[in-house]
Amino acid sequence: MFSNYRLSDGYYDEMFAPGNQIRPHYWPIASQLSRMPFDHLVQRQATMVRQMIKQGITFTLYNSDDGQSLERTIPFDIIPRIIPEPEWQYLQSGLKQRITALNRFIHDIYHRQDIVRAGLIPREMIVNNTYFRPEMKDLDPPGGVYCHLSGIDLVRDRDGRYYVLEDNLRTPSGISYVYKNRWLMQQYFPELFFTCHVSNIDYGLQAFLSSLRSVAPRDDRDPTVVLLTPGCYNSAYFEHTFLAQEMGIDLVEGRDLVVCDNKVYMRYLGGRKQVDVIYRRIDDDFLDPLAFRPDSLLGVPGLINAYRAGNVTICNAPGTGVADDKAIYIHVPDMIRFYLGEQPIISNVPTYVLQREEDRRYVLDHLTEMVVKHTSLSGGYGMLIGPQAGREELDKFRQLIIDHPEQYIAQPTLTLSTVPSLAGDQIVPRHVDLRPYIMFGRDENVHILPGGLTRVALSEGSLVVNSSQGGGSKDTWVTSP
Repeated sequence: MFSNYRLSDGYYDEMFAPGNQIRPHYWPIASQLSRMPFDHLVQRQATMVRQMIKQGITFTLYNSDDGQSLERTIPFDIIPRIIPEPEWQYLQSGLKQRITALNRFIHDIYHRQDIVRAGLIPREMIVNNTYFRPEMKDLDPPGGVYCHLSGIDLVRDRDGRYYVLEDNLRTPSGISYVYKNRWLMQQYFPELFFTCHVSNIDYGLQAFLSSLRSVAPRDDRDPTVVLLTPGCYNSAYFEHTFLAQEMGIDLVEGRDLVVCDNKVYMRYLGGRKQVDVIYRRIDDDFLDPLAFRPDSLLGVPGLINAYRAGNVTICNAPGTGVADDKAIYIHVPDMIRFYLGEQPIISNVPTYVLQREEDRRYVLDHLTEMVVKHTSLSGGYGMLIGPQAGREELDKFRQLIIDHPEQYIAQPTLTLSTVPSLAGDQIVPRHVDLRPYIMFGRDENVHILPGGLTRVALSEGSLVVNSSQGGGSKDTWVTSP
């Protein structure tokens, strides 16, 4: 099955070492797949896709040009991505270190701003940040936790080293696909699990629920936790319903909640019930029309007053986005050294700050070699991939950088690692990244879901893995010998 597999020159392949030698942690699955007729593999993948449609495992794509939307399944690739246990232990250590430093940074920014006083981060970079919320000044969230659930995007360069590509701390999405991918593989490819010792992810959502309960403001053994969704037209609504069902909590919209005497209550047939923790999947701007956007119909009037009074916990905390802005990203290694007194375990991707004249001049001279990103956008939007861009797009971004250098950063185009993937009637290398999910609870108690979401760029040569840009996903296995 893999005899005709061709490695991509200059890229690290997760399954094959140079010379097409299978890496040891892939031996069991390679052996199983090689004994299977190729048409059976294709049939199983088709069956999985039909099952995704049947279960409504979808994601909505929006076209900014015509305003139209398209609901579709996220393409799923049947060949899993495997991470050996020692490698995963290294990643866990680096992720725990990073999220601890980020949480302390957010607390500092809304209190003493010691890192600004120390001259490590310019004050204007904070106060001019799109996601900085003055309403959070001197507010102590329950348990001291700001980023309860985070998704840290990792990539692997040609040298085999992992790098942090970006931090997602506001309302990170995709965790439901981790579970659905695993369910599909266990249902339709059970024989692979008999030969591989794959870490269990079943307890992950209960660990997340425990983290949410740990930061409830009331001393209650059974706090009420709800998931606040914008509604059925949101692109990730499938995920909202899945998570609420799996964690056994109520799925609510803004109209289902009401604030009385600075306490939040949920309306239901029997009356009202006080809510202790809100896991929100609504952006800051729409949370409370009395505090943020007055035209919001998605939020809960008075919610921020109840939050400031200490009567409800909002997860993730408002204003958390100040730490996942791409301009702040370059300072995370400094945060780790400043708050923890440690050297970063996982490095950042080298990044150019376009407000610096020297960096800006270099990037403009080498634009065809760069990835340029808008500092406040995500999901692959507002991004230029220089090596794949046409002259018109290059000229457009050149002018944007000249006009608004503070809104952009640039990074060298990474040679993202590849994993064998099924494409039509052949198995070919496709580029991937990895989004592990980190749950952060009271007393800096950290739980990391084994593996996370592997996103794959299914178009040949593409480096864009985002679901919003047409990328797919793979099941991710952490395996022990």
